[in-house]
Amino acid sequence: MPPRKRAAAAAGQGELLSVSSAKEIQDILWKAADKLRGSMDAAQYKEFVLGLVFLKYVSDAFTERREELAADPELAQIPEHRRAAFLEEKDEYTEKNVFWVPPTARWDHISENAASAEGGVGKLLDEAMDEVMKANKTLTGVLPKIFNRDNVDQKRLKELVDLISDARFTGHGDRPAQDVLGETYEYFLEKFARAEGKRAGEFYTPASVVRLIVEVLEPYEGRVYDPACGSGGMFVQSGKFVAKRRGKDHTHDIAVYGQEANERTWRLAKMNLAIHGMDPKGVGDRWADTFADDKLPDLKADFVMANPPFNMSDWARKSDDRRWRYGTPPQSNANYAWLQHIVSKLGDRGSAGVVLSNGSMSSKQSGEGEIRAAMVEADLVSCMIALPGNLFRTTSIPACLWFLTKDKSPQGTKALEDRRSRVLFIDARALGTMRDRTERVLEDEDLEKISDTYHAWRGTKSAKDKGLSYEDVPGYCYSATLEEIEKHDYVLTPGRYVGAAEVEADPDAEPVGERIARLTKELFEQLDESARLDAVVREQLGRISD
Repeated sequence: MPPRKRAAAAAGQGELLSVSSAKEIQDILWKAADKLRGSMDAAQYKEFVLGLVFLKYVSDAFTERREELAADPELAQIPEHRRAAFLEEKDEYTEKNVFWVPPTARWDHISENAASAEGGVGKLLDEAMDEVMKANKTLTGVLPKIFNRDNVDQKRLKELVDLISDARFTGHGDRPAQDVLGETYEYFLEKFARAEGKRAGEFYTPASVVRLIVEVLEPYEGRVYDPACGSGGMFVQSGKFVAKRRGKDHTHDIAVYGQEANERTWRLAKMNLAIHGMDPKGVGDRWADTFADDKLPDLKADFVMANPPFNMSDWARKSDDRRWRYGTPPQSNANYAWLQHIVSKLGDRGSAGVVLSNGSMSSKQSGEGEIRAAMVEADLVSCMIALPGNLFRTTSIPACLWFLTKDKSPQGTKALEDRRSRVLFIDARALGTMRDRTERVLEDEDLEKISDTYHAWRGTKSAKDKGLSYEDVPGYCYSATLEEIEKHDYVLTPGRYVGAAEVEADPDAEPVGERIARLTKELFEQLDESARLDAVVREQLGRISD
């Protein structure tokens, strides 16, 4: 049976024959891959599925480029044997940022030989992964070679290969394969995060939180760094931001740099960057712990974005580390280690957005209060945002956003507002929409409201283009002086500063004095009626007992 018919039989008659959108590809691949879930642990399963999807993508993109080359009218004028050699010229692919895929790693070869390959389909896939890595140095050590193991059901793996054969990432109108695959990869990451729950925190930050950080920082150009990069979501969203605001030709105006301690998550980040057309070398040639082995000791970034592990107690602490400029963080909690590490990476006018637990805003344990006070007095804190609950499926700990900056001055030609010795507080706890009983999402209007508030306060070009100006809004935002913060003992919880929201007076409302008099009268009447009914009940009970 041909692969297309076998795929239709496996997924439901005719289901794949009408695949026409990225959403259909995503849903079908997820259902198909789910068949393998029970035979391996969740972390391996994630790497397994995303590795297969990546291999299919690079093969599709290679085939698409090959078809473009073959369609060139000038190619028809040369002898056939030279045409064949030209189509195998590696430079014709790599110069267009297309990965070179050796013949035995191309999906057509895998699909055609899946049933008959010596050693089985798993061996065929492992060899294909190896060939792609050997041919593309940026992918060295990245792709999984885990398909020919005893815990992999080869029969179901063969069915999955058949299904993926019909999920084509090219040929979606004017949408390039890269965009379709990028969406599919992000969709899978989110699905895995939902499935893994708390364990997913190491590789996934909710998309709306990532978007909020990027929208506030506006990383149009420069170096973007993430010291706990997970699967690379901050980088990918930064690229999307630039593409949306300035066009895809400008996505290379940013250079990304990151580090990740978990080997499997590091591999996901490398694939994610490659899929989105970003340089995978940005996350290094090996996974490593940021505190124990800083791979970028001399980096000075324009933007830092991070969602480090909350309240981490098991971390590589060195009391004499030069990064602890504002105080040595305690072994029991790495929150202020992350903050100070991030400050050490900022360029002279760099800015950062960091997700941390709410406790980081007020904790005074083990010297954390003194470190926070020193950072505030150094005028590093730009904005504090209290986030709504239920944004993170991976933890029940309430979270907040710290925005840091090295320079709050007008900054010359940018004509920003002078915000030296001030901090913006935003209480966003009332925003967001519950998607289900357990998960809240910040919608587009929420993201725009928060980012517009910050930009209006800072006086950015985007705010001026919109005609925005800043003013304090009780219950939502407040621009505090360092003197005010000192009076609050350097506690940075937004609720302390924004106050309560103003309640608009109703012109038709009853005056307070008249309302009290009326309610008092009604209460006495009800008490009198209660006494009357009590007497009636007692009288009736007396008659019964007689």
